[in-house]
Amino acid sequence: MKTSNYKILIVDDEKDVREILKYNISKEGYKVFTAGNGEEALKVIKAKKPHLIILDVMMPVMDGYQTCSEIRRLPKNNQTIIVFLSARNEDYSQIIGFEAGGDDYVTKPVNPKVLLSRIKALLKRRKKYEKEENDIITFGKYQLNKNEYILYKGDEQITLPKKQFEILRLLVSEPNHVFSREEIFEKIWGDDVIVGSRTIDVHIRKIREITGIGNIKTMKGIGYKLEV
Repeated sequence: MKTSNYKILIVDDEKDVREILKYNISKEGYKVFTAGNGEEALKVIKAKKPHLIILDVMMPVMDGYQTCSEIRRLPKNNQTIIVFLSARNEDYSQIIGFEAGGDDYVTKPVNPKVLLSRIKALLKRRKKYEKEENDIITFGKYQLNKNEYILYKGDEQITLPKKQFEILRLLVSEPNHVFSREEIFEKIWGDDVIVGSRTIDVHIRKIREITGIGNIKTMKGIGYKLEV
């Protein structure tokens, strides 16, 4: 897909921020739309179906986390990339964002060049996933649809936030292989994305709680593996 075919939505209650980001991103050939709050964003998403959304955290009406959760509930929006913007850089703020379904977290004030670099890296990884086959992986009593972001436990359909699904998909891709935390960071978030050290541990705990998968093993001081 050419750069000009990618659609990006900027959601921020500050008009100056929207205009600056739109100007810089549009120069790269992307089709850019804007919204001033979460409710407006949901309407734009349904009409325009953007590939990537830049989402401010602190907004009236609906904050960024609430908006992200609502986006993920919309049909066929699991592969839409969501980048949070926030003046807060604490680990717990990032964890909340990733649990809501975010893909990346950029702190304000925003450097447009840095943001553009993140956008290009994220869309590049999306393109790679688009080329994957629509495979279903069976392990034990579970079935995982790699590209439709669906996990089945027998007849039960289990919904996971996007990052948790991608971590599980990675572990399932190579049973008994020990993935280090560094390897998981690189494959799921990329080299240029910085997240808190507790992020993976929190995601693994949530995956176990939601799915009931008991054979995701912690390799102390190293990482995790799916034991079969």
